This record gives sequence, structure tokens and C-alpha cells, in this order.
Amino acid sequence: MKVVKIDDVKDSRLDIYYRENEKQIFLSYNDKHGFFIAESELVINRALDAGYKPVSFLIKENDIDTYKNIFNRCDDNIIVYEVSEDIFKQLKGYILIKGILSVFERKQDYNYLDICKDAKRIVVLEEVENPTNVGAIFRNAVGLYADGLLLTNESSDPLYRRSIRVSMGNVFKTKWAYVDRNTYIEQLHQLGFKVVALALRDDSVDIDDEKMNQEDKLAIILGSEGYGLCEKTINDADYVVKIKMNEEVDSLNVASASGIALWQLCKNNRVK
Repeated sequence: MKVVKIDDVKDSRLDIYYRENEKQIFLSYNDKHGFFIAESELVINRALDAGYKPVSFLIKENDIDTYKNIFNRCDDNIIVYEVSEDIFKQLKGYILIKGILSVFERKQDYNYLDICKDAKRIVVLEEVENPTNVGAIFRNAVGLYADGLLLTNESSDPLYRRSIRVSMGNVFKTKWAYVDRNTYIEQLHQLGFKVVALALRDDSVDIDDEKMNQEDKLAIILGSEGYGLCEKTINDADYVVKIKMNEEVDSLNVASASGIALWQLCKNNRVK
């Protein structure tokens, strides 16, 4: 382990931790797969558990021993940047960071076939653009026994630091891949999945519909925060599902809706 003391908040080595936006972080080191930031001991350990390779760490001075369990899991040449508490407090989201950050290399993305192989229940995010919602849905998906997730390219990156933080590192505990919005339903049908669209429509079935719940393979589609699923997606679905709720409230947040839907539709996975 190589410990490097930084005493100037303008030091360029802090850029990726402090000043760069998500796109810049992704491309910071010109790596073919890109990079992401992991925050907190819990999240970093989950990234290591999943086989992601750390590039460097950032901690407050005198915290080396606090995180030695993490550093002992890394190569001997890992770089640990050490800064004063005053500098650390100037970082974005300091209150939520809880003491340690790390830059990790991304890995090669899964293919949608990797996700669907042997899967019984998968989640599809169609244009879910808010990283907080994406992180929460990943946490729900892992906690409620979904087998994996697919995202259209318009959806927020699951490895944005906010998504990772909100998911509590659960983005590292499941497989996910991007799919083409125009073709993914056809591809899912070819793989034997029945498609479930969550939408506010009068011809919907109840979420506890017996026939739907007994289907061997279900793909549960969640739509954009602003306008939900597109009409074509709804029309191409095998089931349209609406969660019954107080008529004075027109809809649920997409992450909240995912929790309810997955609790019901992944019941068969819970008995594995």
C-alpha cells in the first residue's frame, strides 16, 4: 500500500473524487470500460466481493488503521490518498460518505442473454432516468429475489455514485445489462418470457392475478418517472398490471411501485 498525503484541495489527483461529473469519471483514465466511485466501507466491500478492481482510495488522515481490513484485500501497490478533515468536508456529499471513497474500474458489461439464461423473474427499466430511483429499484430487486435487471439505454447508469449509494452496493450483487428499447420485448418473447407492463390502464389485471403469477418466466417492466411506459410497450405486453390504490393519488413513485410488484410477482423465487 502506498500512502500519499494531499494537503491542497486543488490538487488534480482529487479531481475524480471532487470535481468531475459522472461522464468525466466514466472516462477519467481512458480505460475501455470506464470507472466509478464507491462510497463507504459497506459499499466498497461489496464492490470488492463482486470482483471489481480498485484504483485508489481517499480517506481522512489517521484513518489508515480504521480501514485496514479493506486495504488488506487489495494489491500491495494500491494508492491511498490521505487528506485533512477540512479538505474531506469539502467533498460532495461529505455527510453521506462516512469516511472512505474509492475509484474502481468498471468491468465488461453483461449481455442480456447472460441475464435471461435460467432466469424466472427479471426487471426491465424503460427510460428510468433518476439515479436515485435506479438505485432503489436495484436494492428492491436484490432484496425481493429478482434474477437480474435490463435497462434501456435512456435509463440512468446503475454505477453512478448516487445509484450505488442508494442501492447500498446492491448494484454489485446482481447481473444487469442494457437493451435496445425497440427490440427487447420481441427478444424476451423469443426467450419464453411473458411481459408484464405496470401501467395505469382500465383493462389491467390485479397484481395478484393467479394466472399471471403462475407463469414460468416473467419480465416486469417499469417506465419513466414522467410519463410511464410508452404505448407500444403496453400494447406488446402479455399482461398490463395496475396496483390498486387510493383514487385520490394518481400514481406511485416508480421505485415504490417496484417494491410492491416484486414482492408479489417474485414469490415463486422466494421458495427456491
